Amino acid sequence: MAQIIALDTRVVCDLQAGGADAHGQPPERVLSDGGGNPCRHCLRYIPKGAEMLVFAHRPFPSAQPYAETGPVFLCAAACKRAEDAQMPEALTGSPDYLIKGYSAQDRIVYGTGTIVPQSQMMAQAEAVFTDPQVAYIHIRSSRNNCYQARIDRD
Repeated sequence: MAQIIALDTRVVCDLQAGGADAHGQPPERVLSDGGGNPCRHCLRYIPKGAEMLVFAHRPFPSAQPYAETGPVFLCAAACKRAEDAQMPEALTGSPDYLIKGYSAQDRIVYGTGTIVPQSQMMAQAEAVFTDPQVAYIHIRSSRNNCYQARIDRD
């Protein structure tokens, strides 16, 4: 069974300490409006009034034509990384998500991208993994294309 993977704690700690984002800038510090700001580390919603980080994230090892970069959120204070997540809170706020498979070379595997109802996301991920070219899957917002999390094979 596939598993949802949160951002790596080392990356998060660096950003929480003011480290540079994908554009070489420190994260912005703002207060959560409580309107569904999902932390990509604990995979929970950041509570209203809590300080959060907004930064540019490129969930790929290097810049290349398929390496999408976009805004994401983190808790500004230390939070516990989501482990063994099957359907974390942060992925329950939207009726649907965009998922798409990537190769071991970090390129989109064409034909794997689809918008799926949240309730069918993991079943569709399992179907995408039947393609031997797919090494991992990204979960993205179906409306804004923001990176949410990664799905890996077990």
